Amino acid sequence: MAAMADPIWPLAELEVSTPNLALRYITDELATELAMLAARGIHDPATMPFTEPWTDVESPRLERNTVQYFWRCRAEVTPEHWDIPLAVMADGRPVGVCTVHAEDFPQHRSVTTGSWLGRAHQGRGLGKEMRQAALHLIFAGLGAQQAVTRAWHDNAASLAVTRSLPYVRTGDAVELRRDRQDLMLSFTMTRDAWNTIRRSDIRLTGVEAVAGQLGFSAHRGQRERQHG
Repeated sequence: MAAMADPIWPLAELEVSTPNLALRYITDELATELAMLAARGIHDPATMPFTEPWTDVESPRLERNTVQYFWRCRAEVTPEHWDIPLAVMADGRPVGVCTVHAEDFPQHRSVTTGSWLGRAHQGRGLGKEMRQAALHLIFAGLGAQQAVTRAWHDNAASLAVTRSLPYVRTGDAVELRRDRQDLMLSFTMTRDAWNTIRRSDIRLTGVEAVAGQLGFSAHRGQRERQHG
């Protein structure tokens, strides 16, 4: 008999599995492992791929801030606003984080993604694989109508993944980057575009219960799209 979903915190059982990796809810144990992974390095210190320069702080403050971020995301989950960071698991160990974020999702059906990989795990194709896993969760699982991603103009790795998938560039903005102005690029993928690359080898676990926790039906958006 299959185990029942966690009745209090269904997010704890959320998982997205592909042949090469899994996106998994971040437990306290995984939070510690991911914090230590971040401290070992994510990017060249000469550049900053994030909008918030959280990797600029020294150890052990970086690790503590990272764990607190995961705790804060848990504490602030509501139907109106959610940031859900998921551990990227490859070969049985955490190699990075992929986050899905939404504001007023039941109304807008739009989800923004963000991610990072430890430097030792970059260059293996995991960046595209975890993006595809996140997109499967967003569209097949949650019934979104669009996915959004953003990157600085010189974040070559992130932009390469985005441009290999059917996103459309939707706008540029000048924003602060380490207290200096720089160019941020925004991209959107529609549900119809995602359907052209939809994979059959990605498995979702616990999505229906998570949708209930977040206050919506996972399939409402799909029904609206089919009958609209």
